Amino acid sequence: MTDLSTEIPVRAMLNDDARDDLLTRGYGRRDLARIGTIFGVGAMASATLGRPAWASGGVPDPASTAKTRIGANECWTGPLPPGQKAAAATIALGNRYEPNVIRPSFVRTIAAVENVPEDHVAPWPGSSDPLSRAVVTFCSPTRALVTADPTFELAGRTAAWLGAPVKTVPLKPDLTHDVKAMLAADPNPGLIYICSPNNPTGTVTPLADIEWLIANKPADTMVLVDEAYTHFAGVPVASYLATKYPDVIVLRTFSKLFGMAGLRLGFIMTNPANIAKMMRYDGGMQSGAITVSTVACGTASLKATDLIVARRKTMEEARAMTLAHLTKRGVTFKRTDSNMFMIDWKTKPAKDMQTAFRAQSVEIGRSWPIWPTVSRITVGSMTDMRNFCLALDKILLA
Repeated sequence: MTDLSTEIPVRAMLNDDARDDLLTRGYGRRDLARIGTIFGVGAMASATLGRPAWASGGVPDPASTAKTRIGANECWTGPLPPGQKAAAATIALGNRYEPNVIRPSFVRTIAAVENVPEDHVAPWPGSSDPLSRAVVTFCSPTRALVTADPTFELAGRTAAWLGAPVKTVPLKPDLTHDVKAMLAADPNPGLIYICSPNNPTGTVTPLADIEWLIANKPADTMVLVDEAYTHFAGVPVASYLATKYPDVIVLRTFSKLFGMAGLRLGFIMTNPANIAKMMRYDGGMQSGAITVSTVACGTASLKATDLIVARRKTMEEARAMTLAHLTKRGVTFKRTDSNMFMIDWKTKPAKDMQTAFRAQSVEIGRSWPIWPTVSRITVGSMTDMRNFCLALDKILLA
């Protein structure tokens, strides 16, 4: 089979700035072609060549047919009502690429809510693309990614695909990021990835720890703070770090509390120079390629402060009921600050327990290699979690 990546002119996929930067950082021409087919204007080549494992579009497995779906950290219900109403109103305007300045309104709303300048905000279709793109932009064969273990693996998978070193650091006993060990893991990494609340543990790393890391890291190392689950935690957020420091990226998504996983919307907050670096692989095409209905939904949802608080309270009540049931049954679980928690089955492999719950029409989450007997459970609706508890009782009595 012909390797088409070597036949597609690199200049047709990457501009001079992006190409020169990648070569300077240690990538080879074959690497440039592969990166270009994913992020550059060589989209047709990408379709021919196939996408790397990390670019799966947010669909790691076939959709579950289970009655109770608490395995993928999705919200148990759809977008907030004001978001649904705003999205529906834009359908009739779909003949225009940008009707009624919908995208600028989204950026202005983020800037106002997060107290950051508008030029520090860049929208994306979800958060997977900018997360992987940050790894491409700041890591290289000579500049490592430093990440926690366990955590969301997308950054690590991207770095491995690129051929960049990946340094993993276990979480602290309290399940927060061990920022001092992360700093010691590599003398000059390209990017340090902090997921807070962390996926899969749901635990929040204190902002003071993150700021200590930023203050003590090498000068040209980037820090990416992934706050996908922050609205479920209701804690102070890291957005101020994006304006206080030029080498920090704060990542958000609407796929979690806002119930928009299938609509694909996210954004980053960072210095405008970093936004320009991340966009140069495709000239900003991905950042601009978001449907107006999705953007309108996100804008209205961000303003619905009372509904955000109410949805978080609904999750907290369902979580409390579930954890109380686990305690009553003597099942070991790890502490959490968010809409997920980890159960340690002790002597039972997590894969076997996932199969057992599936037989009860309850789809729970997966495990991580570092904890093979531990399953991640998403907190769904109260009904979802009651179904989970009933299934658990049946399994324990089997």
